[in-house]
Amino acid sequence: MIAGGRAEGRSAHREVSIEAAGATLPGTLTIPKGASGLVLFAHGSGSSRRSPRNRFVAEVLQSRGIATLLFDLLTGGEESIDEYTAELRFNIPFLASRLADATRWAMGDPDTWDLAPCYFGASTGAGAALVAAAQMPEMIAAVVSRGGRPDLAGDALGGVRAPTLLIVGGDDEPVIAMNREALAELQCAEKQLVIVPGATHLFEEPGTLEEVARLAGDWFNIHLTGAQQAPQVVRRPQ
Repeated sequence: MIAGGRAEGRSAHREVSIEAAGATLPGTLTIPKGASGLVLFAHGSGSSRRSPRNRFVAEVLQSRGIATLLFDLLTGGEESIDEYTAELRFNIPFLASRLADATRWAMGDPDTWDLAPCYFGASTGAGAALVAAAQMPEMIAAVVSRGGRPDLAGDALGGVRAPTLLIVGGDDEPVIAMNREALAELQCAEKQLVIVPGATHLFEEPGTLEEVARLAGDWFNIHLTGAQQAPQVVRRPQ
């Protein structure tokens, strides 16, 4: 338990080590006072937990009472290999398994066991987030994709049950088409595609990333409210 953390109703922040199938993945866990849920970030290809865009979105979510877990999907050694081969950044089943392991870690941690998990995926990380969500249909409260490649989730799209929001830049035309096709494949009860005018793939244009953070915060807050009212599917670790 974080000293002076959630048990006393105060914000908490710590660096963590996540065990995932024999690998140790570093991460940053931030839990604001009265957190309503936990968003795990799945970064895109060639990125890491230090992604400035994901960190910005995480800070906005924290300001809205949502806990965040930014972590690396690859170890340092794997990143070095992938930098030259690119063999892991598009290995969606592998990345999804890492994300699922991180979710199970969070559900077993004394500080986050009772926070409904959600996913925020960027680029290829969105494909991994949707595959992981399909593997844990009763656990994941909501999914948001930013400039994502949900098409990479393949047949897993039909197994996603979590409410899913796809956010795409208005000038990111190839990815818009991919997201429209993926939206049609999703079978979850609540799904939506939002196109942010004037934004390119990385949402670098003024005000566009702020809009992504606003949309994501609204989506998570709405669906975390329902998750809090639903019966818990996890048990507090002993």
